[in-house]
Amino acid sequence: MTLRALADALLSSLFEPPCAACAQTLRHPLDGAVCERCWSAIRSGASLIEYGHGRHAVDWACAVDHYEGRLRDVIHALKYDRRRSIAKPLGRLMRERGAEVLKGAGLVVPVPLHPRRLRDRGFNQADDLARQLGLPVSPLLRRVRFTTSQIELPADARQQNVRDAFALIPALWSHLRPGYGGQAPIPDVVVLVDDVVTTGATMEACAKVLKRSGVREVRALTAARVVTGPR
Repeated sequence: MTLRALADALLSSLFEPPCAACAQTLRHPLDGAVCERCWSAIRSGASLIEYGHGRHAVDWACAVDHYEGRLRDVIHALKYDRRRSIAKPLGRLMRERGAEVLKGAGLVVPVPLHPRRLRDRGFNQADDLARQLGLPVSPLLRRVRFTTSQIELPADARQQNVRDAFALIPALWSHLRPGYGGQAPIPDVVVLVDDVVTTGATMEACAKVLKRSGVREVRALTAARVVTGPR
């Protein structure tokens, strides 16, 4: 038995750490907070959901799967239980399933949290996921208004909730603008990244800011999409 296998066995037997998704005891806790059975179920069920193509400011929007079952449990553990190790395998799944969305993109931009929410949570799960996608990442956007969580609102209130809620971070944006002290051209294609999308109003608000600033095409990639009605 290798040293790693021995450590796994000791941790599993002494502390009985539960899987963040199914709550069964992890047989290999050193491999992460989610058991291989749950990851296998998520991977086998995942099929890219396209919920917007050429509409409004977001030119192409996709999610890895619906926000339900084991995937919902995994995202909840990442976001609310602060199991940040989940971001690595979940981000890899997004990279794999969303390869076409990422193809040709020059930059990934995580959807920002308001400073108050970031302070409470301690991290931005969208940023953690974005850094697993294999492209340059820049937190170009900031949230300038504290808003109610979109999932708590009816569909017709979500656009108003995030209207004018986002802005560019001038120092980071000027770095991309040649002639303004920038060292790199503005990327033609930018991918917005978040963990969960509902109606897409947040992505749309972020995309409008990026397009007003000169980005030609904005795509969106999330780990899951909330099912708000019959499929």
